[in-house]
Amino acid sequence: MLPTRTIGDLTVSALGLGCMGMSHAYGTPDTTESLATLHAAVDAGVTFFDTADMYGPYTNEEFLAPFVQAHRDEIVLATKFGFVMDENARPIGLDGRPERVAGCVDGSLRRLGVDVIDLYYLHRVDPQVPVEETVGAMAEQVKAGKVRALGLSEASAEDIRKAAAVHPISALQSEYSIFTRDVEEGPLQAAREVGASLVPYSPLGRGMLTGGRAATVAALRSNDFRTTIPRWQGENLKANLGLVDRIDEIAAELSTDSRTVTAAQIALAWVLAQGDDVVPIPGTTKRKNLADNLGAVNVALSADQLSALTALSAAGSRLPERTLRQRS
Repeated sequence: MLPTRTIGDLTVSALGLGCMGMSHAYGTPDTTESLATLHAAVDAGVTFFDTADMYGPYTNEEFLAPFVQAHRDEIVLATKFGFVMDENARPIGLDGRPERVAGCVDGSLRRLGVDVIDLYYLHRVDPQVPVEETVGAMAEQVKAGKVRALGLSEASAEDIRKAAAVHPISALQSEYSIFTRDVEEGPLQAAREVGASLVPYSPLGRGMLTGGRAATVAALRSNDFRTTIPRWQGENLKANLGLVDRIDEIAAELSTDSRTVTAAQIALAWVLAQGDDVVPIPGTTKRKNLADNLGAVNVALSADQLSALTALSAAGSRLPERTLRQRS
């Protein structure tokens, strides 16, 4: 079984599973394999599963519903709200008005087929609404018994502190990996000040940190949103794959005749080593990748290896500039 960590009063597996790709963003999913991956995760000891109403939109929660209901007593379920989508399922803005919160909670509960959400995130802080007002309305859902714990996603240090003054914040979800370190510049400190755990999404750099040049580039499809990310284009991609070579080298250093350590395991081991209050949620839709990722809990990096990985700095931004402006 997997080691455990805590998020507020919730006990979760040290590695969770991000479910977005099972119905959103990374090309056409294989729902049969995705469902098999969910069940394999539970069998392997994963207890923390992450979704959001915008994934699809709505279809990810609906897809997860039968699985969640079958394993409700075994898992900690997280979902999010805050984005407004257009008719083509593209995010066009944020809406964190307090009067909207109850309806969003009820919608997620209905789609998931559950009575309570374990961890409910504000997916992004709406710059037009004071975060205290949104979180105040979320706190009412805790009082109503529909939500157990609250979190923020991609929030600033200032907003984390403001939110925590209204209601305990159990988790900060942010993109965090060897290649994406923005959260270290204030939000992580604020999260620790208020007692919130860090839940890194995309800890494998949206697949880039899984190693292997050919496999990494071949993973991109025409309908894969990574084709729009500067980090995955042109000279940036060439430079970043050169850095991935170094991760492959460290994986080779730790491999033996009886055990192969992978680049993905190195990348996840680095994230896990950043603190016992860090709970990564690597996403995958395939059982073989899940098994590979979970092997990271058994990888011990030396101080020199951790230092070498920390020194790697990716070329290009992690998201398109327009998206970064929306999410800042």
